[in-house]
Amino acid sequence: MEKKKIITIDGPAGAGKSTVSKALAKKLGYIYLDTGALYRALAHKALKDKISLEDTSALAKLCFNTTVSLKNIDGKMVVLVDGEDVGNKIRTEEVGLAASKISAFTVVRKSLLNLQREAGLQGCIVAEGRDMGSIVFPHADYKFYLDANVEERIKRRYNELLAKGAGVEYQAIQKDMMARDYQDSKRKIAPLTASADAIIIDSTGLSAEGVVEKIIQHISYHFAFKG
Repeated sequence: MEKKKIITIDGPAGAGKSTVSKALAKKLGYIYLDTGALYRALAHKALKDKISLEDTSALAKLCFNTTVSLKNIDGKMVVLVDGEDVGNKIRTEEVGLAASKISAFTVVRKSLLNLQREAGLQGCIVAEGRDMGSIVFPHADYKFYLDANVEERIKRRYNELLAKGAGVEYQAIQKDMMARDYQDSKRKIAPLTASADAIIIDSTGLSAEGVVEKIIQHISYHFAFKG
């Protein structure tokens, strides 16, 4: 299969984007780009520095005074904040909800947009996020929007956190998931939505391997048809 430059996978929280994107990137020999981690990284610092998540001026200063960078380590883009790998600190529900909040601000999105696009310049990446196909990489070679019903998405997130040893309650995950869905879809700047040319895949009842296979089939068919 001929390698294309950019594959985007968007979708709501709990749809299985991370698992699918990592598996797809590995299978294709691509680099996995977790763009949501960039917002989580800034959100983590905002929480750490006790910065209001609704104060535009404070968030602008945070963006200006913070160096967020990406480093390719074994085919995965690792997020560094002021030179520190924060990968193990940004996967909590609190940080996820905070990331959803600050991503609604133009100043935050603009500060990270160029970083994401620069990562895509090298090509051969699977970019996962909320607006990869619609905003960040509008000319991506392949665009997918991964979804699942809300009950399954909540269950997946709950089981994921349990597997990591986190003490969580199902009701709390449900509340946070609904809040994130609302924030992501209703924000004025780059709301969560499937781009018009994206292939929509409902992952409800499907394994990650099953979703990857669907994506591979589509790419193979499209390549053969174009060829």
